[in-house]
Amino acid sequence: MIKTIDREPRRKAILGATINKYIREAVPVASDDIADHFDLSSATIRNIFVELEDSGYLMHSHTSGGRIPTEKGYRYYVDFLLSQMQLMDGEKKQIIKEYKKEIKRLEDALEETSELISQTTHYAGIVSFLEWQDKIFYKGLSRILEQPEFKDTEKIRLLVKLIEDKQHLLEIINRDFNGKVKVYIGGELGLPEMVSCSLVVSSYRCKNKPQGRIAVLGPVRMEYNHIIPTLEYISDVFSQALENI
Repeated sequence: MIKTIDREPRRKAILGATINKYIREAVPVASDDIADHFDLSSATIRNIFVELEDSGYLMHSHTSGGRIPTEKGYRYYVDFLLSQMQLMDGEKKQIIKEYKKEIKRLEDALEETSELISQTTHYAGIVSFLEWQDKIFYKGLSRILEQPEFKDTEKIRLLVKLIEDKQHLLEIINRDFNGKVKVYIGGELGLPEMVSCSLVVSSYRCKNKPQGRIAVLGPVRMEYNHIIPTLEYISDVFSQALENI
């Protein structure tokens, strides 16, 4: 009997493992890095890397023989490869604890929420309020600039200018979308100065009415499997907390 191999699930698993490793380490992934996890030879992994590269999910690094994900790879990862995502109980308790503090002013609540998002995700936290069209609250920009993607001073300048100008960022955050969370990856944001960034956006409500948006801004190489459930949970808890302000 000839043994058959279901190649597509294996390709997906290898793509997922490659992206996970690159997200964690920010270093191009070599075939040897992946081979042991799948009990496959490095030559087999290299062949699959070539297939994934030909399909547009991976690309060669300019500085080594390793591969890094493309925007298409990240999009496929977010849409199809992430397993069920959940926050740890400790993180949930910390988020709830923050909202048990007495906050009397809406503006304070919005500012505190941007700080909480940043602390929990380790990227920049952004909050908008629909009635205040020209105002956003953001914390944690320095956390983005610590990432290796932003060692270039021109990238830093453009990103800081974008956030301080606010209007373009507000236009993106306030776009209509279906579902609980919307993920914009790199070029999907439509701004050249944000091509190295991803933005994850969720809505918050009060008494069943839309009130505004919360978002996480970070590098394209962000931990989507942690960011997405974090933002979903904070939007739920924040929505409940607003009813007491």
